[in-house]
Amino acid sequence: MDALIEAAMTLRALPPSCGPVRLVAVDGHAGSGKTTLAARLAAALGGAPVLRLDDLASHDAFFDWTDRLTDGVLEPLARGAGARYAPYDWTLRRFHAPRPVPPAPVVLIEGVGAGRAAVRPWLARLLWMERSAEESWRRGRARDGAGLSAFWDTWTEAETRHFAADPSRPFADVLVREWQRGYLWEPGSAATAPADRPVTYGDGMPTPY
Repeated sequence: MDALIEAAMTLRALPPSCGPVRLVAVDGHAGSGKTTLAARLAAALGGAPVLRLDDLASHDAFFDWTDRLTDGVLEPLARGAGARYAPYDWTLRRFHAPRPVPPAPVVLIEGVGAGRAAVRPWLARLLWMERSAEESWRRGRARDGAGLSAFWDTWTEAETRHFAADPSRPFADVLVREWQRGYLWEPGSAATAPADRPVTYGDGMPTPY
């Protein structure tokens, strides 16, 4: 069996955490590879919805999106209803028309701060992309080019303050590392698997995938 499919089956078999939905967060530093991981997981899940927190944030409020997420997405999903959110356009600096988020069996939330304290009670799993802040930010700056250098300066200061006040990594169920052309899953502080074994042995997740 393809390892990503196996991982998706494990996530789908978790107890629902937000109404009928298994809400899975993919958190980590900007530039760490969260978006790619979430996209691959979503595909393995047969097209699971992915909510990108970049769509809830804005230039004026990098991390002040908790109420928008709770009111527009989490509470409707908890009732078994479809959710809606208006995505932010980082070029035009305005919000667009709302997009739907159906109460699918698994819904992914991807972005810096996806595992914040206010969101964790709604989660079935918190995944953390295990890459240092410095390496992640170097990757992000290289991806975005010199034209966004000033933005990255502002962002890294804001991200540092956010994680100092509201860290996610200590509460992660799984630490995800890039490994060759796939990933390694390791137990996070919140994992139930013994610390000296891959989380896959206690959780059904494949070790490399």
